[in-house]
Amino acid sequence: MTTLLITGFGRFPGAASNPTAAIVRDLIRRRRPALAAHRLVGHVFETRWDAVDRDLPMLLARETPEVVVLLGVATRADRVRIEMVARNRRTILVPDAGGVRSDEIRIAPGAPFFRPGRFPVAHLAAALRQGGLAPLSSRHAGGYLCNYAYWRALEAAQMSGGPRLVVFVHVPPLHRLRDRNRSASRRRLGRGPIAAQDRLVAALQHLLVAAVAAR
Repeated sequence: MTTLLITGFGRFPGAASNPTAAIVRDLIRRRRPALAAHRLVGHVFETRWDAVDRDLPMLLARETPEVVVLLGVATRADRVRIEMVARNRRTILVPDAGGVRSDEIRIAPGAPFFRPGRFPVAHLAAALRQGGLAPLSSRHAGGYLCNYAYWRALEAAQMSGGPRLVVFVHVPPLHRLRDRNRSASRRRLGRGPIAAQDRLVAALQHLLVAAVAAR
């Protein structure tokens, strides 16, 4: 049995709602038969620096997941993005959901500028396409909490007993989501946010199955 940790985020300045919180709950609740023999653990971080520092080490120590899939929302995107790297950088300009600004630009002074994700990108991208989406590969997870959580999870993966597979996936706001058929996507997804969320959850279920197979 493989343990998968699936995380999302809550609200933050500029985003009154964050779809990843509901997506995480749906992924745990709507378990595909292919995942029935595995253990799925969901967690929604408060979008705060100290919440990630507190919750992520606790989750990794308590649940000992082999697979970690982190989700975040990219507010200007219209496609799902697989983040190839975490950057050793965080914003000092934008406060977190608790109003706190970081006073350090580097996450880990002295460490390399990039940490590569630990996952087979071709397999996970193919799984999302099988689920009806056309993912993009990205090398810029931003400088906010998404990138920070990714860096910390990859940092933990380098330690003995850490997770084998770590990936960050950015999803667009539900009203902006485009699927694999870009020309017809607005028409097919125009039924509203529930339809878009269902499509995202279905595609991410394919990704979870591929991640377990690749661990």
